[in-house]
Amino acid sequence: MARNQQKLVEAKEEIERCRRAGCSEAVVCVVADVANDAQLVEIAVREAEGSNGPVQMLVNCAGFSISGTFDDMKPNDFKSQMDVNYLGTVYATKAVMASMKSLGCGRIIFISSQAGQIGLFGYTGYSAAKFALTGLAQALQMEVKPYNIHVTLSFPPDTETPGYKAELDGKPRETVLISETSGVFQPDMVAKTIVEDSLNGRFQSWVGMDGFMLACMTCGMSPVTTVMDALSQILTASIFRLVSLFYLTHFYGVVSKCKKERDSQKKTS
Repeated sequence: MARNQQKLVEAKEEIERCRRAGCSEAVVCVVADVANDAQLVEIAVREAEGSNGPVQMLVNCAGFSISGTFDDMKPNDFKSQMDVNYLGTVYATKAVMASMKSLGCGRIIFISSQAGQIGLFGYTGYSAAKFALTGLAQALQMEVKPYNIHVTLSFPPDTETPGYKAELDGKPRETVLISETSGVFQPDMVAKTIVEDSLNGRFQSWVGMDGFMLACMTCGMSPVTTVMDALSQILTASIFRLVSLFYLTHFYGVVSKCKKERDSQKKTS
């Protein structure tokens, strides 16, 4: 489900090429803007269910970011990011909830971001929208657990996708330098991790060592599905907090250095 018919057709053809020989799963494309109108999203989901039956797994991956300093951001920049990143997830999830409850099972994936675990320079709008997903996911998981529905909240790192490359344009220098700390991951690895974690019923999903550290540090009152996850969060809390202070010192140092460079350029110009 997406807004662009042509891109949907291209995605459909790519998925069909990847099917195993002899398999005949239907790939159905539905044109809809998940952030625009909750009723239209529900109609679109009903259309898909009419072809394939009730939704058993929903992947909420519609999202985008506008990076810039708080002063440079327009009020609509905050609203549009909240509409897509947060309300788009709410609308799509509400549309599948009745059928999942009737089935007595289901998997719902929220695609957040590492910027939804730590507020970063240039992401006052984006981080706020992604942080909102954490509260939604925790509350929703408590409501739907009796129906054997599992919510997975994914915090992917920077991933080499067309969207990531497009968002590099116009990013503040501070944001770029801070983001380079954790590197860029390949989409196939990130996607595989998300799907596997969802199938295993894991609430938090992360990629890489930085992702593991952030997940342990920001777990708060999040549910856990394995004893190993619980022990990891308990035993690493102190050491990861210490490590995080070094990261924060570095991040604030980057911001301070960039400001000094700009001030110096202004004096010489």
